[in-house]
Amino acid sequence: MNTTQSTRMMTTSGSRDKRIRVPRRRQRARVRLRRAPLWIAVAALLVIVGYPLVWLFLGSFKSQREFLEEPTWALPQEWSFENYATAWDTAGLGSALLNSTVTVVPALFCMLLFGTAAAFALEVLVWKGRGAVLMIFLAGIMVPAQMILLPLFSAYFQTGLTGSLWPLFLTYTATGMPLTVFLMATYFRAIPREVFEAATLDGASIYRQFFSIAVPMMRNGLFTVGLVQFFFFWNDLLISLTFANSGKLRTLQVALLNFNGNFGTTQYGPLFAAVSINVFALLAIYLVLNQSIQKGLTAGAVKG
Repeated sequence: MNTTQSTRMMTTSGSRDKRIRVPRRRQRARVRLRRAPLWIAVAALLVIVGYPLVWLFLGSFKSQREFLEEPTWALPQEWSFENYATAWDTAGLGSALLNSTVTVVPALFCMLLFGTAAAFALEVLVWKGRGAVLMIFLAGIMVPAQMILLPLFSAYFQTGLTGSLWPLFLTYTATGMPLTVFLMATYFRAIPREVFEAATLDGASIYRQFFSIAVPMMRNGLFTVGLVQFFFFWNDLLISLTFANSGKLRTLQVALLNFNGNFGTTQYGPLFAAVSINVFALLAIYLVLNQSIQKGLTAGAVKG
């Protein structure tokens, strides 16, 4: 009798488990079906974003004949680094990379330092007229770069700065200040004022509060703003083409123009190789700083 009861209980529990498993499977199937459009959209975005990078990388190994005669999706027949060597020698990428680094990195440092200090003064300190000063900084965002090239060129020529990298350094620092002040001011609004009030009661000076409290708390924001401005400066062609008018002062973007011939012919293989060096180097920098950038993008979105 006990055996019969136990058998019935096992049968009943097994049937219950089957009944429970079936709805769970159906729920999982429904969830997967609901997520299917999302996965399709993500896959489509990956193809849209990733295909140009793959096409650029493969094109850096093709010869001039393959670009002109073979289909665009064809693989390179020979995997050699001849195009990279030609790009390095023809365009002078070594000196161009050095010029871009010498101008962009110091300009980026000065822009972040002065922009963060200005945002600290405009948002943390209390003084008359700070609202009007902030509006003057924000007005600089609306000024197109094309409008200031001729006045700047005249000013640099009269001061004797032409023929050097100083015009690029000064122009990058000045043009990046409005956006930097605006973004850093937004980050400072998310910091409770009680932090700086407590530091003042403890006897900390303004400089101590800025360098010991504000700058460490703005670290992720500095990474985000710095990387955004770095991409603007590094990929700039208009300003560098205007002021770097000699061969020894060419930046990377100006050096890429050397692959165009006198009669409109383009050396596609070396050009793709040079662009690949630029694009994948910037992509590596972004991947390394990805976490700090994501934290910085959300840091100014919440107050308190």
